[in-house]
Amino acid sequence: MTTSARGRVIGIGIAAVTALVLSSCASNDASAPKTSSAASDTAPASTTAATDSSASTAPSSPAGSSTSTGGTVPKGEPDVNGDGKVVIGVLSPGDINDNGYYESFVSSAETYAKARHWTVIKRGNVPANDALNAARALCRLKVDMVALGAGELANAIPASEEAVCANTAWYVPSSANIKQAPKIVLSTDDPNQDLLAAGYAAGLLMKANNQTKAGFVTGIKADFSVLGAKAFKAGIKEIVPNASLITSYTGDFNDSAKAKEATQAQISQGAKVIYPYLGGATDASAILAQQNNVLTLTPGTDRCSSTSPKFAISVIFDPGQYFLAALQAFNAGTLAMGVEKVWQMGKDPFPTVKMCQGTAAQKAQLADFIKKIGDGTIDPKAEVAKLGG
Repeated sequence: MTTSARGRVIGIGIAAVTALVLSSCASNDASAPKTSSAASDTAPASTTAATDSSASTAPSSPAGSSTSTGGTVPKGEPDVNGDGKVVIGVLSPGDINDNGYYESFVSSAETYAKARHWTVIKRGNVPANDALNAARALCRLKVDMVALGAGELANAIPASEEAVCANTAWYVPSSANIKQAPKIVLSTDDPNQDLLAAGYAAGLLMKANNQTKAGFVTGIKADFSVLGAKAFKAGIKEIVPNASLITSYTGDFNDSAKAKEATQAQISQGAKVIYPYLGGATDASAILAQQNNVLTLTPGTDRCSSTSPKFAISVIFDPGQYFLAALQAFNAGTLAMGVEKVWQMGKDPFPTVKMCQGTAAQKAQLADFIKKIGDGTIDPKAEVAKLGG
């Protein structure tokens, strides 16, 4: 998982006489997803104003509040290329068997597609410099949608304008450096919101245990990871003003050895809560922390039911839930290209933060904090800015 990955939900078909084909363009195929999302349809809620003769004009966009309207609905959704079948192509920059952020994206697609006898073609561990070629390869397989699992693969987007990808819809998790294009739908949230709330929840547990030192283990040092650490620290300080945060950049979101080394170093320095803001290396870090009685948080998904590792807090900006909402609109023939869906904490179901541990009073305090973010009483960006730097 990365925050650029976030940028940053989410009837049954006729009786099956043929099984869903779940094929893969690479060996990293999540043949047995460990996480899933409900496949029920909820009414999409936004609008489109299409004028192109090859497009429909039905209202569009994933359920929840949105900051934009307009755009163009590709004609024939979900069978955009009109070949009588629906094929979803998914590209991920990470391990799609990571029990977390990357896997949740693919898992939701498979769960929803299976109920409709759609086909999912998926490829994990796609290098950013190969994203464009990987997208073209999907289009040659006649996919109806190209879905990028994370913003790191933005290099693929120019293919949306190429002939090889004509009659193809595109779903892209947004980040600040991705510009809106006419043939893609962007989906984004504000990491200031969920990371601030994550820190707030961690602060509640730290205060109860008279603790003042926390840790943040992440991959590359980039704008999004620096912001994540800063927002997390700001949230903790809302509750524990004298708290300090140790931040470690391992250079790799999926390298378990590096994650464990950084986690052990933070434990040795006295961190009592550690946030493994990672991808495939999340569990390695969390298990080591658990063995040392250090509390941890999830990077994106709800894993409160997990016992190995056990998490104290689930920070939920689940890409699979966001993508699921887009697939629901796609199935309804109302998913517009050329628009951006912005998910708002305290207004939409996601992003949100869930305390797996803690008292009823602590959970109520967190819920009130999230509510105030939603109604504008608390401005996460302003709270983070108070730290300076």
